[in-house]
Amino acid sequence: MRIILAQPRGFCAGVVRAIEIVDRALERHGAPVYVRHEIVHNRHVVDNLRSKGARFVEELDEVPHGAVAIFSAHGVAQTVEADAEARGLDVLDATCPLVTKVHVQGRQYVAQGRTLILIGHAGHPEVEGTIGQIPGTVVLVQSEAEVATLALPVDAPVAYVTQTTLSVDDTRDIIDALHRRFTDIVGPDTRDICYATQNRQAAVRELSKQVDVLLVVGATNSSNSNRLCEIGAETGVPSYLVADGSELKADWFANAQTVGITAGASAPEEMVKHVISALRALGPVEVTTMSGREEKVEFKLPAKLTKPLAAATASAGALRED
Repeated sequence: MRIILAQPRGFCAGVVRAIEIVDRALERHGAPVYVRHEIVHNRHVVDNLRSKGARFVEELDEVPHGAVAIFSAHGVAQTVEADAEARGLDVLDATCPLVTKVHVQGRQYVAQGRTLILIGHAGHPEVEGTIGQIPGTVVLVQSEAEVATLALPVDAPVAYVTQTTLSVDDTRDIIDALHRRFTDIVGPDTRDICYATQNRQAAVRELSKQVDVLLVVGATNSSNSNRLCEIGAETGVPSYLVADGSELKADWFANAQTVGITAGASAPEEMVKHVISALRALGPVEVTTMSGREEKVEFKLPAKLTKPLAAATASAGALRED
């Protein structure tokens, strides 16, 4: 069996930053530190950090007064930020800078007097955080069909932003429908969606041309991992989302000579290796990596975690994250 690995795959810069924030917070402050929501959508990552002393909570009232609290990479509403300040928590914000960029864009559009339309999935933490960051009404649109049902005049001044982990093709279709529906509309180009989402989706489309079966390593609650699996299926290739090698089924590969493997932006490379090991148990394999875009993006850590400890301690409580 030939295995072709997608390039790029796995961790993006936002996920690397979020995990490093938790690791450094544990090194600096000791256990426990509290993380609101899963830091990223991957059970293996969360379990590893939990083993080091991170405690994951859904609400801030589970965090003791004055403790270290970390906001996940998905972002949080302004009410959560205010609650953390009221509770005297030492906050570290691990929100992906590209998600923060969406928040800034949304606030700018609302300040221009436009109704903001958010393209995303209801209930997703990033969507809830974005809605909570906008000082005004936000209309959530989940599909092209929903555009026609919007209770807004065709000449209403509107703007749109998008959840960063959506399918670029799905987003483009909805944006096109919005432009057909409204005469006064602005918004970022689809190229402004998360670079990691675009790169991984483009790699999967190319990989799907070369393989008989596609495996996407990622969590079932990971939006970007699900989109990768859907893209593979749309090309006609049997595609399966798996957390690790334990979830493989031998009959998936009964007639497969070439298997493609990619990983969502929150899936660690060790899980890809675990899947390869499981495939080796089925018989001899040859592993190659497809040519693709090399990502060199890095995001800075919060200043609280990069300055000398003595300086950080002296200014504790005075610093606020942007």
